[in-house]
Amino acid sequence: MSLSEQDLAQTVAVLIAPGKGILAADESTGTIEKRFTAVNVASTKESRRDYRELLFSTPGLGDFISGVILYEETLRQKNTAGVPLSAVLTAQGILTGIKVDTGTVALPGFPGEKITQGLDGLAQRLSEYKQLGASFAKWRAVIAIGAGIPTSEGIASNAYTLARYAALCQEAGIVPIVEPEVLMDGDHTITTCEKVTEQVLHAVFHALHQQRVMLEYMLLKPNMVVPGATCSERSSAQLIAQATLSCLRRTVPAAVPGINFLSGGQTDAAATSNLNAMNAAGKQPWNVSFSYGRALQASAIKVWGGAVGNKEAAQQALYLRARLNSAAVQGNYAAAMEEE
Repeated sequence: MSLSEQDLAQTVAVLIAPGKGILAADESTGTIEKRFTAVNVASTKESRRDYRELLFSTPGLGDFISGVILYEETLRQKNTAGVPLSAVLTAQGILTGIKVDTGTVALPGFPGEKITQGLDGLAQRLSEYKQLGASFAKWRAVIAIGAGIPTSEGIASNAYTLARYAALCQEAGIVPIVEPEVLMDGDHTITTCEKVTEQVLHAVFHALHQQRVMLEYMLLKPNMVVPGATCSERSSAQLIAQATLSCLRRTVPAAVPGINFLSGGQTDAAATSNLNAMNAAGKQPWNVSFSYGRALQASAIKVWGGAVGNKEAAQQALYLRARLNSAAVQGNYAAAMEEE
């Protein structure tokens, strides 16, 4: 094993530590503005910094969180005491990650489908991000379900960009998180979601193989197999776990060390309950954990509301959600724990 591979292996080992998961705090400026508007907070460079410092300095967060994905602005920011926010995470024993894609645009010639941008200049940016303290990265592709979509061409285009990104990350000594998200938007059934997710993951791992990505030194961040948000047929946590694990076993090689689910618009409790059902089903070929954004932050940002005096209460809200998801990673979560 080369020195570069040893570094990658070490990063992966920290990220998949037992009972821990990843906090996604990589909202773009536009996205976090929407979250702030919902709680009547103006989105400024300072307010974004203050909020993220609040999250990262939560006492005991490192007991349940192994890594945090940052937006580029945050990676370059320092707290009010002049300490880089990445160093605030390091002090908690938490690794720093970075979102490296530059967002989605319409896929020309394929109405209703999108492609993720950001490959141009990525090698140079990765080198800089590593110097700034990032040891892992994330790239998100979005796949919508609708009339006539996704097409095989749309899936293949996104699989290719995910694979090129992953190869560039490993070349730079950075562990890639590969995120192909089949969106919850729509009235499709859980059966349709399972079929599309299987197609997407097959294409992604075929592309990763073609681009010579070392599966041992990457993490997968997929959607759970769930019915569409407006589907009249709802599914239990047990059914979601069964459909998701069945899909993953058909598509994800055992060489992949960890699967860290996105929450994808699920409620806090649903994301935790569904994750718990998967881990309660028994040991899988991969570490099964979380990489949640809203499902970890929603209660904290609401409690905070931009007020300095609410910092401790907001941190307690984040700590609780992190602890409950840690329990879910171990298959030990119960709904009654929500009331603690």
